[in-house]
Amino acid sequence: MEYKSPAYNVIAVPVEKIVPNTYNPNAVAPPEMRLLYDSIKNDGYTMPIVCYHDRTADQYIIVDGFHRYRIMLENQDIYQRENGMLPVSVIEKPLEQRMASTIRHNRARGSHDVDLMGNIVKDLHELGRSDAWISRHLGMERDEILRLKQITGLAALFKDIEFGKAWKPEEENL
Repeated sequence: MEYKSPAYNVIAVPVEKIVPNTYNPNAVAPPEMRLLYDSIKNDGYTMPIVCYHDRTADQYIIVDGFHRYRIMLENQDIYQRENGMLPVSVIEKPLEQRMASTIRHNRARGSHDVDLMGNIVKDLHELGRSDAWISRHLGMERDEILRLKQITGLAALFKDIEFGKAWKPEEENL
């Protein structure tokens, strides 16, 4: 079967069926949110929101595009103009792959919240993902993962870390 990128299947979804994910570490400052509003106001939605479709709940969980979603929720003029519909590109991936996708999208654009990023590393670790997996899928160096684990303060995150041998002070002959 030939691969087809999700962007070729953009659908219009009522904003009421879209929900944020619980793990997005991306933060946008007020000036950038105003700029995003101006962009959507003047240019329309030029990029779809990336979502996972939870068929059981019939909800679309945001993987990327939370702030574009917020613009519609917080601005009646945009909501009315778009008839309450957002362009959505659906990806079918398990949770850890969606988390990795969110991070890749965020990191490709700019910065994100360090504490929330630490929580994602913790969550991925608890889902059984190794540091090598996290590094490969989130584009992180080993020491960045270690620093984020330190931020969470959970000793369990270090159980697979091999530490070097510390020096021992020489005893003085008395």
